Amino acid sequence: MDTSTTEPDNTGASAYRRLIDLGIALSAERNHARLMELILLEAKAFTNADGGTLYLKNGEEELSFQIVRNDTLNIAMGGTTGKEINFPPVKLFNEAGSPNMNNVASCAAITGEVIDIADAYTSNEFDFSGTKRFDSSTGYRSQSFLTVPLKNHEGYVIGVMQLINAKDPKTNEMIAFDRDVLPLIDALASQAAVSIDNQMLLEAQKQLLDAFIELMAGAIDAKSPYTGGHCQRVPELTKMLTRAACDSKEGLYQDFDLTEAEWYELHIAGWLHDCGKVTTPEYVVDKATKLETIYDRIHEVRMRFEVLKRDAEINYLKARLASGDDATLKATFDAEIAALNEEFAFVGECNVGGEFMAPEKVERLKQIAQRTWTRTLSDRIGISYDEKKRKEREPEVALPVVVPLLQDRADHIVIREGHDLVPPDNKWGFKMKVPEHKFNLGEVYNLSIGRGTLTEEDRYKINDHIVQTIIMLEALPFPRHLRRVPEYAGGHHEKLDGTGYPRRLTKDQMSIPARIMAIADIFEALTAADRPYKAPKKLSESIKIMGFMVKDQHIDPDLFKLFLESGVYRQYAERFLLPDQIDEVDLKPYLGQAA
Repeated sequence: MDTSTTEPDNTGASAYRRLIDLGIALSAERNHARLMELILLEAKAFTNADGGTLYLKNGEEELSFQIVRNDTLNIAMGGTTGKEINFPPVKLFNEAGSPNMNNVASCAAITGEVIDIADAYTSNEFDFSGTKRFDSSTGYRSQSFLTVPLKNHEGYVIGVMQLINAKDPKTNEMIAFDRDVLPLIDALASQAAVSIDNQMLLEAQKQLLDAFIELMAGAIDAKSPYTGGHCQRVPELTKMLTRAACDSKEGLYQDFDLTEAEWYELHIAGWLHDCGKVTTPEYVVDKATKLETIYDRIHEVRMRFEVLKRDAEINYLKARLASGDDATLKATFDAEIAALNEEFAFVGECNVGGEFMAPEKVERLKQIAQRTWTRTLSDRIGISYDEKKRKEREPEVALPVVVPLLQDRADHIVIREGHDLVPPDNKWGFKMKVPEHKFNLGEVYNLSIGRGTLTEEDRYKINDHIVQTIIMLEALPFPRHLRRVPEYAGGHHEKLDGTGYPRRLTKDQMSIPARIMAIADIFEALTAADRPYKAPKKLSESIKIMGFMVKDQHIDPDLFKLFLESGVYRQYAERFLLPDQIDEVDLKPYLGQAA
């Protein structure tokens, strides 16, 4: 609303029409600086004031300058001017802790009353010594003051608007403020306070949301040493690559751009892209050996081997007492102990998961599992309620009982039920292959894992974090400008050929931001230097792996080309990688892959 060239008409219906128009303008303005500027400029226009200042409360202790204007002195600071206001804040309390009633602005803020001063030089109510020093240095004369508290809908003072030197519309002489205009200024101040307060509340809610989201992401990263700063770095890389797409002047992305609201939407999605990991048990994410659950069950197996070694020794000593052939018995005993030691070493090697479990190794493991030992104590005493329920699937056998050294028992199976069941026609469109069981703790089953330490059930549980991310995010009542957060955050494990998870989306079903986040997620994981289970990969090695992923139609070839050509990969490396990870990358083999 431009009032700079129009003589104000502050009488009758015209003034109220302007007030209504201003209310509409205030409610539509989203920029905080422009909002405060609009309020002060309109108040100056209503009162034909030469100058004005807008203060906002900074906590409960002081008023801070937000906007300063003076037409005669050509002063314009704060707001959209880009000029910082260096004036010290106005204290609401003096050093003794009593209210500062000497300053007119602080007095209005404390009392909540409008203060109208016809002439500061003849007034004895307030201390205008600072004003007079300013006038002395500039040759200006600050005469009339209209100081109006800005009260929100609860009557709480959030700031103060101060207008200086009303001017006669005809002679331009400095005069007292027209008392007939005070009701309009009071109404304007009320509208202004509500608009500012609403905007401050929205900003406070935004800051709270941002802080909560970053807190959650930090907690996920802190939950496991295997994730490190993943949740914090992926949003950064996502924004870097998105910015490169927005800056493209030609090619596929020359028309791609994001509004301020869409940037914020992407920011939120980036920070929440792995929020479902809060549901993933640490003993699955951190599973370092095949028998590890909450603890490593290899210690139970070791104790069984110890029992077998003691049994062998007892049998040897009993045979000697029965006057057997000592040399033969000793040789048999030594061979048995050596076999048990070697077999446990083999089982321990299988548990670590360092080498591929070839079929002959699995077969040998099964043969070792057939050894037996005698259990004389009930395995249903001192156990948890859940484990006891699993044990009760089979009747308890009479003791003592001879049992295999390694077993896949019925109670090792954790049944998938309740919310762990995902029907094929689920409302989220998940198309993941779901293992029959939630977990299988079988000892032979786990020790026979072909590569690594994870069973099919373990991998599903880890991959399930993206399912939980989507379920959690789609359950949140995101406002309209954040409605695509679940889609952006939930698509970073999809692949262009439709073999990804959890929805098996194809390229055409994925938005550009979702495809960007997939690249960011992979590159961060490859180059991360804070994973205790692997050495950090060099830049060239990471790019090479992603090149293969392009060929396999797992990541977007055009975005990967942009990732390289724009130098984003290098910029990210310089910010987040260790110096010895950053090597030279020959880009020629990869730049021809875009389709």
